[in-house]
Amino acid sequence: MFIAKGIVYFGQPAVILCDANCAKAWGVNGRPKVQLSENEDDFAFLADGELGTAPEDPGTEEGGQRKPEYVADRLNKWCCRECERCVMARPNEEFQLKDFSVRRKNMGG
Repeated sequence: MFIAKGIVYFGQPAVILCDANCAKAWGVNGRPKVQLSENEDDFAFLADGELGTAPEDPGTEEGGQRKPEYVADRLNKWCCRECERCVMARPNEEFQLKDFSVRRKNMGG
């Protein structure tokens, strides 16, 4: 299952999509991770099964909007720019949701 919303992003039509698992959405700046090397960008986000429930308010905002509190507010600016679960595609373009059942590396394979 996924949810989607058509938006205009920097003047271009786009669609944002996610798995609607907001209880596991920490935000890219808040999701717990493990460092894989001395390079600060070489890390892996922990898998959903390694984590508890994400905070209702991770303390971040985008364009004055925070993580949605209500289902009707999903796919707002926070989701588009901060949520690690959200992906963006062009209208009618194929997409792949992110799989957080396993650790997700930030760099490479």
